[in-house]
Amino acid sequence: MRTVFLGTPEFAVPTLQALVAAGHEIVGVFTQPDRPKGRGNTLAQSPVKLAAIENAIPVFQPERIRRPENVERLRDSNAEIFVIVGYGQIIPQSVIDIPKHGILNVHASLLPKYRGAAPIQWAIANGESRTGITIMQIDAGLDTGDMLLKAETDIQPEETAPQLSARLAPMGATLLIEAIAGIEQGKIRREKQNDAEATLAPILKKEDGLIDWTRPAQVTFNRLRGFTPWPGAYITFRGEQLSILAARVQPPKEKQASEPGIVRCERRKLFVSCGDGQLFEILELQLAGKKRVSAEAFLNGYKVADGERLGEVS
Repeated sequence: MRTVFLGTPEFAVPTLQALVAAGHEIVGVFTQPDRPKGRGNTLAQSPVKLAAIENAIPVFQPERIRRPENVERLRDSNAEIFVIVGYGQIIPQSVIDIPKHGILNVHASLLPKYRGAAPIQWAIANGESRTGITIMQIDAGLDTGDMLLKAETDIQPEETAPQLSARLAPMGATLLIEAIAGIEQGKIRREKQNDAEATLAPILKKEDGLIDWTRPAQVTFNRLRGFTPWPGAYITFRGEQLSILAARVQPPKEKQASEPGIVRCERRKLFVSCGDGQLFEILELQLAGKKRVSAEAFLNGYKVADGERLGEVS
């Protein structure tokens, strides 16, 4: 099928590759403009752009897809279907109306749960045990379009957002190819979403990563997993930002009746008391501007003592 692909992150690459492998004619790839990255602010190309170049597909990088010249370019492509995976811009009705078969979206949640920009991150942060992929027909709402296909998977107890994303991406690619085949054969069925069951997964903010020790230990651990690598999980320590990079929750039998945020050091291990009385064991951490270190190395270097407070408690 003659196709335009709109996508930007690594998560979108398997779907683009699957479209190529399935023999669909990709007449153009639209992705975000190159952005400064790293300490040197060097312009970085998106993973989708690199994949498109590798497959000799024309690449377009408009600042605003809704501008008339870009809408006209999409119309002139004569594509039968558009596919969008993490493109990063709101798609206007003027674009939605162009392709004969509409726009299919590979969305990384079981809609209508987790509509929005960060479904993988919030599903983990909220302690969900299952998630998946939904192939959705784009409409003018926020992930409110009709559902075509779904696939489910378990979220592993210690799985991080990047790890789950790496598993969901090929699932989405496979499901998208199946959906297009169903459209071509006239066998696909569209299902309306139940708006009453909808939850949101808003774009992440820096403050989402700030640890609140009054929360239960498992909640803090879930948020650390979900917000890896950004905004991460962080607190203040002696006036500096301290990022928690790896941790675990002690079993219930290890509960301690300590004030939230209070440090306990035991056998060169670093624990912090949480709001439910359980201990949160910090395994790896990093002070701003410093190297990533183990908890033991941190304790040796900074002489942290029992009873010291780690971070602020609301």
